[in-house]
Amino acid sequence: MARDSKNEIRIRVHQRIRNKVKGTAERPRLAVFRSLKHIYAQVIDDVKGHTLVAASSAEENGKSGGNIAGAKAIGTLVADRAKDKGVKAVVFDRGGYHYHGRVKALADAARQAGLEF
Repeated sequence: MARDSKNEIRIRVHQRIRNKVKGTAERPRLAVFRSLKHIYAQVIDDVKGHTLVAASSAEENGKSGGNIAGAKAIGTLVADRAKDKGVKAVVFDRGGYHYHGRVKALADAARQAGLEF
């Protein structure tokens, strides 16, 4: 009996979440992906299948996304970009990760920057 890897389990959890969480034009989905070095956030309209806004720690300045400070910076950045596009409210998609640490820091920073969820 083979054991599933942590990532395979995370993908199954994410698929379960995606069955419930849908992004619309009025309230798009804020999706989070984290790797060991970086953290990525996208605001997605699932009806059209378009990414409206994206931000990641892998961009330009090379900010570290491997820590909570980097996650807060990306949360603020994605919220500012979303507000510039006219997005005020989103639904949060934690991507199968526990709502803890970097994922929670990104969400809290996005809320403080003005996104509603």
